[in-house]
Amino acid sequence: MAATTFLFVPGDRPDRFGKAAASGADVVLVDLEDAVAPADKDAARAAVAEWLAGGGRAMVRINAAGTPWFDADAALVADRGVPVMVPKAATPGVLAGFREVVALVETALGVERAGELAAVPSVTRLAFGSVDLGAELGVAPEDPEPFAYARSRLVVASAAAGLAPPVDGVTTDLADGERLAADVRYARRMGFAGKLCVHPKQIEPVRAGFAPTEAELAWARRVVTAGDSVSTVDGKMVDKPVLARARRILGE
Repeated sequence: MAATTFLFVPGDRPDRFGKAAASGADVVLVDLEDAVAPADKDAARAAVAEWLAGGGRAMVRINAAGTPWFDADAALVADRGVPVMVPKAATPGVLAGFREVVALVETALGVERAGELAAVPSVTRLAFGSVDLGAELGVAPEDPEPFAYARSRLVVASAAAGLAPPVDGVTTDLADGERLAADVRYARRMGFAGKLCVHPKQIEPVRAGFAPTEAELAWARRVVTAGDSVSTVDGKMVDKPVLARARRILGE
């Protein structure tokens, strides 16, 4: 899965499902977990089931294992054959019960088990949840420094398992475009290649922020043009790993 933009839409707002599908997001992520109050869980699940039965296409974030709603949510995604995002991912056996999973790592235990989670055959991507992890650690979710270790764990675990780079967590401040841009730049620098979005207006800035810059594309073309043998480009040595990075930038 090479998707860059994942747009959340509350599962109890079926009036927004179509708008989310038309937003241009790579993945529409219908949320049965944090966006839905406990009293509305069953109604939200029914609304999502109806929309999927009518041809709607989405990934579903279900409620975490151990909650009263997990079994019914799991049955929904199994019946409809849709990909699932599993929150509070920390137990490989839970993830193995699904066909196609994005594991949302947002607990200390999940971070420590990132390699095990990424190795589950049904897992196609790891995603990072800074808000929940920040609450557990007692740090501000918008401060990137306390999460450097956790983000690096997900990046390394993904690479080791042969997965696409992980997906970064949400930027909750919808009014601050600079904050969003800074968060995307940081995530990209750390090795991430996608982001969870909470509003359609975040989609294009996120997509643009993860795309190679013109300078990076120009550099990659110069490296590829130099050929497969060891050489220099812009006064710097170019060998096989550098060439591989250049080809990744060019999408080769």
